[in-house]
Amino acid sequence: MQKLLDILASGIHDAKNQLFQAESTLIEAESKHGIDLGEARYAIEAAAQRLSRTLTAYRLGRHDQALAVVPTVVCDLCDEVALAQRHHLAAAQIRLEIDCQAFDEWPLDRDLLTDILNNAVQNAGRFAKSCVRLSAAMDDGGLLLRVEDDGPGYAELPPAGGTGLKLAKTLAALHARKERHGHLHLDNGGPLGGARFTLWLP
Repeated sequence: MQKLLDILASGIHDAKNQLFQAESTLIEAESKHGIDLGEARYAIEAAAQRLSRTLTAYRLGRHDQALAVVPTVVCDLCDEVALAQRHHLAAAQIRLEIDCQAFDEWPLDRDLLTDILNNAVQNAGRFAKSCVRLSAAMDDGGLLLRVEDDGPGYAELPPAGGTGLKLAKTLAALHARKERHGHLHLDNGGPLGGARFTLWLP
């Protein structure tokens, strides 16, 4: 049974990559022909997010697999997210700002953290008026990652959230060091005045 699940997980990963390729093709078509395929891109992004969450749930559900924590250059992580998201945001006339003040490596599960930050930036872009900011800094002996926007903010606090938010909270808590666990916090305000997604890792 486990071998079959591994094969299915591999297929999901391949399907997600094909969705990203399809989205790139749509972006090129928009630019070349001056047409708006925003709804199609949104559908692809939503499907890719669902596949990402399925893979994450699969990894967490395996009793023999822990987080793949490796030393990661934080600014490289931010740049990777920016590369994946900047074109999508630009198509919606949303500016993406990167402010990385964490210049060293930090132990974390890079794949899962990249997925969390990509989802956070995408969500912020849906409500932002003109700007989304991804920042990284050292705080309280840990790494502070933050996604902010200049939109209306969360209608209610704490937000009800969905599967993606619950998984993000679980993944944050699984990052542990010296009896300290990561945590996720959502609020309104900050320099941009909209919603603020804050992830702290020990």
